[in-house]
Amino acid sequence: MSILSSILSIFSGGSRSKEASAVSAAEPQVHQDCLIFAAPIREGSQLRLAGRIEKQVNGETLERVFIRADVFTSEQDAMECTFRKARQIIDQNGPSLFADGVKSRNV
Repeated sequence: MSILSSILSIFSGGSRSKEASAVSAAEPQVHQDCLIFAAPIREGSQLRLAGRIEKQVNGETLERVFIRADVFTSEQDAMECTFRKARQIIDQNGPSLFADGVKSRNV
């Protein structure tokens, strides 16, 4: 399965590949009224930093998906850095992160 199809499968809630399912799910974290979900992508023996940020806006859940070049050998490190990167994205973008009202997009 290609990396792109693995990513789409993870974030669309579809079936997950054997590689992607090997990463255990962490509890989402809350930061500035946003829910952060860590979803590192397994690439061989490494894990690529990836996750999503969700926020309720006018009764609708909006999401922002992010994937970065950073890779880790430890699942714990990948999760911690994913949460840290998501907080940074939220802090740097502020209200403009969800201001466009688009249901889902990459950041």
